[in-house]
Amino acid sequence: MARKLIATRLRHCGLEALVDDAALIVSELVTNAIQHGDGDQITMTMTLQGSFLRLAVHGETPGRPVVRKAPEDAECGRGLFLVDCLAAAHGGTWGTEQNGTTTWCTLAVDSRP
Repeated sequence: MARKLIATRLRHCGLEALVDDAALIVSELVTNAIQHGDGDQITMTMTLQGSFLRLAVHGETPGRPVVRKAPEDAECGRGLFLVDCLAAAHGGTWGTEQNGTTTWCTLAVDSRP
């Protein structure tokens, strides 16, 4: 559902070039919030801040997430690595709020991967 919502909104805003990567990023952030969160509610926001698209997912996740190096044969564990790579490819970055409950990512709206 999160992927469809982001894709629809980005297309509406004329940001088709970001649809695939933004949908994957949101999917990874929401999955992390579901898998590692303690709460029963997750909030996703998408905002344009200057020339950057900011995607944020808030969940009751204790601590700060970190990029892991998953073994080559692992079926999971690469989500934040993908977020980091996609953000960098679009001239952006990612991080968490100080308490770790919100993970965010920025993508330059005029960049080309």
